[in-house]
Amino acid sequence: MQEKKSFKIVSSKKTRYILPNILTLIGVCLGISSIKFSLDQNYSLAVIFIILAALLDALDGRIARLIKGTTEFGKELDSLTDFVSFGIAPAFIMYFWELKNYGKIGWAITLIYAVCCVLRLARFNLTEIEEKDSWKKNFFEGIPSPAGGILILLPLIFELSNFTFDFNIKFITPYLVITIAVLLISKVPTFSFKKISIPQKLTIFILFGAGLIFVSLVFFTFETLVIMSTIYLFSIPFSYLYFSHKNKEINKKLNDEEHEDIL
Repeated sequence: MQEKKSFKIVSSKKTRYILPNILTLIGVCLGISSIKFSLDQNYSLAVIFIILAALLDALDGRIARLIKGTTEFGKELDSLTDFVSFGIAPAFIMYFWELKNYGKIGWAITLIYAVCCVLRLARFNLTEIEEKDSWKKNFFEGIPSPAGGILILLPLIFELSNFTFDFNIKFITPYLVITIAVLLISKVPTFSFKKISIPQKLTIFILFGAGLIFVSLVFFTFETLVIMSTIYLFSIPFSYLYFSHKNKEINKKLNDEEHEDIL
């Protein structure tokens, strides 16, 4: 008798490619939905959807590498999703919330941010780090698009929080959006923590910290986002200084080794 072949949507060898791409597609749906919520002036849900999209963006690549399901298709899909979720959606949210009050200038600022985001993603896709410079994988060149998308929302997030500040926070919106746009395409090194090694003794504290952040996000969502975004902004000068110090240290070591070889 002829053996019956079981029907499969995809071959077993390619099944592992589906999950990361599903997460990526969910991320783009969240980004587009956030624009809809901003049109409805439901800015709290718009911000939350951007945060969820950022969390999925952080997970899909790591899951793909973990299950060995990385593909060129997934890489391109991830970049397109990032542009929609962190280049278009946050810019539109800020436009509907505040930038529209600046007329043509407000729309120009929205376009500038979107253009800078797509340039940053294009450069990221073409960036290749040599084996001798593997330590640079702990840094991004410029701030990553998910971080940029959240940072330009900072004035809106602050207004949604219970923090009080004797200052019109909306006033800084156009200047902040332009600043973040420039940082996206800049060569300023920022921490990526891709290749960081965690000592076993600190694992329990890292897990406790992650749990604490999760609980804070659930019960004090916008306040936690304000604090974390502010900490990230202040970390940029430290990442630049650390990168410069590390770069000088590595170059000095290489020069010393070359000098020894000559001798």
